[in-house]
Amino acid sequence: MLSLNELWFVLVAVLFIGFFFLEGFDFGIGMSTKFLAKNDTEKRVLINSIGPFWDANEVWLLTAGGAMFAAFPNWYATMFSGYYTPLVVLLLALIGRGVAFEFRGKVGHEKWKKIWDIAIFIGSIVPPFLLGVVFSGLLKGLPIDGEMEMKAGLFDMVNLYTLVGGITVVVLCLVHGLLFAALRTTGSLRERARKLAHKLLIPLAALFVLFAVMTYFQTDIFKVRGLILGIMAVIGVICFLLAGRFIQVKRDGWAFGMTGGLIALAISGVFVGLFPRVMVSSISEAFSLTIHNAASGSYSLKVMSIVALTLLPFVLGYQIWSYFVFHKRVHEKEHLEY
Repeated sequence: MLSLNELWFVLVAVLFIGFFFLEGFDFGIGMSTKFLAKNDTEKRVLINSIGPFWDANEVWLLTAGGAMFAAFPNWYATMFSGYYTPLVVLLLALIGRGVAFEFRGKVGHEKWKKIWDIAIFIGSIVPPFLLGVVFSGLLKGLPIDGEMEMKAGLFDMVNLYTLVGGITVVVLCLVHGLLFAALRTTGSLRERARKLAHKLLIPLAALFVLFAVMTYFQTDIFKVRGLILGIMAVIGVICFLLAGRFIQVKRDGWAFGMTGGLIALAISGVFVGLFPRVMVSSISEAFSLTIHNAASGSYSLKVMSIVALTLLPFVLGYQIWSYFVFHKRVHEKEHLEY
């Protein structure tokens, strides 16, 4: 049976998995407005495809941060203070993208729309890249001292390994978003989304292999969790191959599910590799933060568990209901808001 510390570690992992799965296709759609759409109408179709969902999907990130703050305050304090600048940039990018979604269609002037189109693109590519850099840094290790203070320089946070991790997350989200576009649009836009997603599978596979090899040599996660990570890697390869096959036979829903499975496996792999640690110290293993020395008291965890288990079904029920209500495809001939 899971202890409360382990339960909340799993809950934080699930929240991040949900965020990357749901917000991942939002990021992909935002990026695809630059690569895929040929005119303003197609851009509006793509934006409207995530119109009912994107703001609720972002809540998963806020909830994950809140769960970290409540359950593992030392983890939250060390990580958010150490990564202060990248996380501020991430939040500004998300804010800019949200404002762009709302403001883009308010004025019909072409320059006005171009400004907000740039904000949408930047706000869609910067967050997954920075999150990829951050999560890669958690695996590689960071200079955390005995006082749980992270004193990282630029090259501790940004190096070849974390850059590859960030780029991998960006491409994965782009493919995931293109397949969501194939699910939600019609006509030539749908066909182009499917074809571009298929073309990107090869570079995505190369990035996955490169990141896995670098992870093997630059982290210890395969030493401490090699068996389960190996099994997850095999499942990931199967999901990847099935995604390519489903794209070829135009089974967009199944292909989208497979890229979603890749995202879930990738984020799960980070947390499995870290456990029971939450942040690895590159100074000394004794200084690493764990689910024990970074956690709140047992009473706080108990109360939060009761509240979370009570409210979570309602939150999930609402989000499932919203996806059901807005499940129909977006057509170019329909009235478009953005």
